[in-house]
Parts: sequence; C-alpha cells; structure tokens
Amino acid sequence: MARTIEKIVLSSSADSPHLSLPADHSMEGLPARHSMCDFRTIRWDTAMLPTVQAVRDPLRINMVKGHHNWICIAYPHFISCFRMKDSTGWHLIWTSPYMTCPVERIAINAKVLNPNQDNTNKMVAASYGTNIQLWSVSDDGSSREIGMFPLNVSVDSLFFIGSQLVALSQTGKVGVWHAMTHNWQIQDVVPISSYDTAGSFLLLGCENGSIYYIDMQKFPLRMKDNDLLVTELYRDPANDMVTALSVYLTPKTNLSLDCSLSGNWIEIAYGTSSGTVRVIVQHPETVGHGPQLFQTFTVHRSRVTKVMLSEKNLVSVCSEYNHVRTWSVTRFRGMISTQPGSTPLASFKIISLDDMDSHSSAHAGTDFGPFGEQDDQQVFIQKVVPDTDQLFVRLSSCGKRVCVIKSVDGSAISAFCVHECEGSNRMGSRPRRYLFTGHSNGSIQMWDLTTAMDLLNKAEQKQESTLGGPTPGELIRLLDQCDLSSRASTPCVSPCPSVLLVPPVSQCYQGSHHSLTTLNTARVQDDAELGAVGGVEEEGARTLQMDTQVTRI
Repeated sequence: MARTIEKIVLSSSADSPHLSLPADHSMEGLPARHSMCDFRTIRWDTAMLPTVQAVRDPLRINMVKGHHNWICIAYPHFISCFRMKDSTGWHLIWTSPYMTCPVERIAINAKVLNPNQDNTNKMVAASYGTNIQLWSVSDDGSSREIGMFPLNVSVDSLFFIGSQLVALSQTGKVGVWHAMTHNWQIQDVVPISSYDTAGSFLLLGCENGSIYYIDMQKFPLRMKDNDLLVTELYRDPANDMVTALSVYLTPKTNLSLDCSLSGNWIEIAYGTSSGTVRVIVQHPETVGHGPQLFQTFTVHRSRVTKVMLSEKNLVSVCSEYNHVRTWSVTRFRGMISTQPGSTPLASFKIISLDDMDSHSSAHAGTDFGPFGEQDDQQVFIQKVVPDTDQLFVRLSSCGKRVCVIKSVDGSAISAFCVHECEGSNRMGSRPRRYLFTGHSNGSIQMWDLTTAMDLLNKAEQKQESTLGGPTPGELIRLLDQCDLSSRASTPCVSPCPSVLLVPPVSQCYQGSHHSLTTLNTARVQDDAELGAVGGVEEEGARTLQMDTQVTRI
C-alpha cells in the first residue's frame, strides 16, 4: 500500500558531491510503473575513510533525521545532508569531515530564524562521546564549523528548539547553545528521565517526580549566578519518577506556561516508573496556579516508556514487551473534556527484539514512535528482529496494520524515520508523509505513507478486515533469520557472526575511488515480494499488493 518513491545511493567526488536525476527521470509526472532498477554500487572517496579497516560496515546508516525538505544521515564516522528540490528530487548537499569517534546523535535545523544570520544557512549538529560538533551549512554545499562544545558526560539526546541547540544527559546535565550570543552553557539539574518540547519551551521529567521547564526563547538567566533558570511546573503526587512526557498545545494556547496571559490552555500527559499514566491541565480558571491533575490511569504493571497525547487519542507504552494501551479523548471546542471522558480503545504489543551488542546510536535510529503530528493519525514502526529487511507500519491508536515495508534490494534496514515534507509550489499540493529507511549498504529508500494511509481509510470505510502486527507465520519466518542459541548474543544474525568468514575490508577498496558492493542476503521465502504490502485482507488470505515504483537517481 505504500510505494517506494526514491532510492538514494550516496556518491561523492572530490569536486562537488551531489545527487542528480537523469534527464528522463524527474519527480513530476512519474508513470504508474517503473522497472526495478539495480543499484548495487556505492562510490566513495578513500579520504573519507582513513581507518576503514577498523569498521565492519563503514557505510551502514545508523540514524535518519528530517526537518522541512532536508534529511540528515548518520554513518559510523561522518554525516551527510540531502535536500529535496521540486524539479529534480533529492540531492546530496553536504558531507561532514571524518570523525574518529562513532557518531551517536545528530540534529538538523533547516529553518534558522536569526536576524544576525543568513536564513539560507542550515544548522547541523553531531555528538560523539562527550562532545557536540556544530556546523552551518548553506544551500550550495559550503559549510562553516561553529565550534566543538563539551558536555563532560555522555549525550543522550540532541535536538533544536527554534534556533537553540540543546543536549541532554540522563545524569542531570543540560547543554544549550544560544543562537544569538553563540554562547555554550551547561546547567546541572536533577537526573533526567524524560523530556518533551512545546513551542519554545523544554519540559524535563526527572527522577525526583517533578516536571521542570525552560523557556528557550527568552533564555532566562539568574542574576545572582548567571545560571539557566529552571522552573518546577508540577510534582507527581506519589513522587514517582517521570519516565515519559507528552505536551499537547490546544489551538487556543498562547505558549506561556506561567499563565500570565488569559485564554491559556495546556495539557500534559506523563507516565511514571510505577506504571501510572496521569493527565494534567492548565486552563484560564487556574490563573496564578500550576497545572491541575485531570485524570489518572493505572493499567500498566511496568514502567511507562512512552506516552503521547494527541487531539483524539492518549497512547501509553510500558517496558513489558512494549505493551500499548490507548484511550479515545473527548474534546469540547478543542479542549479536553470529562463528558463522557476518556474511554479505553485498544491494547496490543509492539514486539521488538534488540541486539544487546549494538551501539547506542542503533537504538536511537530505530525508535518505533509514535510518529506524526498530534492533530493527525500517528503510526508505530515495528522492527521485529535486529537485522531484517522489512518493517510493519501500524496505527498507534488501535494497532491496525497500515502496510509492510520490504527493502527493494533485500538489504537490512538499520535505521528509519517518518518525516513530513512540504508540498511543491504548485497550487493545491499538500505536504506528504514519508518513511525514510537507511540500510546496511549505505542506501536510503523513501516510502509514501500518505498514499498508504489513504488506502487504509478507504478499506475501513468498506469495513474490510485488517491485520495487526506480525502473524504467527510471519513471526516464525522473521525469527528464522536469527540465531537464538546460547552461544551467541541474543538475538543476532543467522548464521552466528562468530562463524562467518568475513573478508578483510581492505579487499573491498581498490584505487582512488572505491566501490562497496552490496551482497544479496538470502531470502527466507523464495516468493517474497520486494516493496510494500498492504495491511488489508480480502477473501480470507489474499492481500492487496501495491505497485512498487522506483526512480533511478
């Protein structure tokens, strides 16, 4: 039901790295079908990989991040930025210098609103070890290093709030780079267990049971010691650790958490280490007071790892096999209401087996969601086993299957990200939601989720039966790809890596420009189709299959 729109293969030369479409392949006016193209060779300059012998997969994609019409790709020791143009599609704009330490976190801001800077510049950040490196990248590919900033502890989260770069560590440190003054400031706080953003505000859920906030737009500093002003917003009644946090801003919200403006309404859902989910609200009637407890749900038996409050649903996930519980939210004039109140909607699991030996960036690049805007349908991306070529896309509200994504070349999916790109300048065009998948061979595949969602809605209107997560047969086939014996890490690729005869990496690279050839992985099912399979069942076992559309870049 989803279609492959792009497959991006990274290539570079010493002159100007770029990606371009041939003259007869443009993004507009694509026919309904294209023949499957073979992209198996990736060219890269050896200067980018001076220590390639120490890296088993030097072009393995570990993370994918998107902002507006830009995406940032993290490889083991460098990052790259791609930009989408209406007429020619995706282009490789910039590649960072080689970094000796593995890249662990990345962030991109493609819309810099700073009167002191050129608005065409994009801000790109990467963290490795205890350091954060920041660049300014222009549309023509030129770049300038802003600086290297230490956090002195490991960086667990890296993101932008407006033009400010924020780095968080669970040990209780907040690092902020101020775009106006270019100052880097580190603030010690209570150990952090969760966070969320709301407009220009950063909200922190901490181990002491409190929720704090920082106004990144005003960037307040205490006069007595010049420390960053961190304000306590709410404390959990049971003093449980706040392990998940979600903020929903209603259309009438004025983005002011101190209630200094009338008409302010903000809703916060959070989960705790004991499995409790609470909803707190702040509305005009409580001017001068903090948020008030609105609802409490005690359905989980394990700590809550994720929570999402949206326009229509409340979704929570606990650590017990990613057990998901959802409720429907009743609203009156955009504000949450108690009549008839939140009602239970669904209960399901997003089972995902993790590789215990993987790098920390691997977990950041395969976060299962939920993805999507809070006023739209959100989805989970389920990756059942670590090294697999397929993903299950499911609705976060009920667990229904939207589609199954299968790599078009059989390569393992190592990272993914759901991102909404702006529509073209043509009249009537709307933003479209895409799923970007990064693969172990360095390629990027792009899937149209907007079409898949539209087809699922049509199927629901016809009251056709739909699937959920993996069926028992699908789960068995996926587990067949893993070695679950006690001799190896659990799980790992089958056969066990310890018995694989891997040739030296140096044999893969010859000459001034080298080619990395993607090896065909053995398919478990000979008749398995590449591309995307829908989640709608008709006449028992028959499933609808969408055309796989591939354009060559």
